[in-house]
Amino acid sequence: MVEIATSILSVEKGKEAATFLELEAAKTDYFHIDVMDGKFVEKNTYSKMLEYASYIKRISNLPLDVHLMVEDIKEAVDDFLAVEPNRITFHLEACKNKEEVYKTIKYIKENNCKVGISVKPNTKIEDVYEFLPYVHMCLVMTVEPGKGGQTLLKDMVDKIATVKKYIQDNQIDIDIEADGGINLRTVSEVKKAGANILVAGTAILAANHYKTIIDELKMS
Repeated sequence: MVEIATSILSVEKGKEAATFLELEAAKTDYFHIDVMDGKFVEKNTYSKMLEYASYIKRISNLPLDVHLMVEDIKEAVDDFLAVEPNRITFHLEACKNKEEVYKTIKYIKENNCKVGISVKPNTKIEDVYEFLPYVHMCLVMTVEPGKGGQTLLKDMVDKIATVKKYIQDNQIDIDIEADGGINLRTVSEVKKAGANILVAGTAILAANHYKTIIDELKMS
């Protein structure tokens, strides 16, 4: 069965505690923290996500799945290590060269945190192949990163299938996470392609009953 990481990007101010506790009761597997700096992507959620992640850490034992969409990876890693996340994912495109990619992977691991590497829709999936044996997860963006509520780009399903085949052929033990436009209409093809961790935000938070939608996403 797949795991669900609920993006808390659109959680309403003033309703944080009730929403986070309800999501935990509904058996989401992770809280997905979308960290944006207003430079790597247009939107800036940095301080809000740090505040939300800190708050979750105080009231919940569920793991934090931190997704950095930032230019200054090192600074963001240091800031979010403070909330003891289960995993920190950074973007390949934010690194200037391979040395920086390897250095970032090593740094996150040295701080007792799992590490993920992510690619935008326009980046060839082959560009991450050499790093996959050293990380715990590959995050395939199924929309252009930067805002919630977008429609899944169908070409990205093939991208997931391509990296899944590469992982199997090379016997790499790694998760594949898909993020963007995941809902009851798109979930089955994303799963079939090989993603085993699914990020959903709007689909879950707009539902009347979080548990119903999370169960349906897991079972579809």
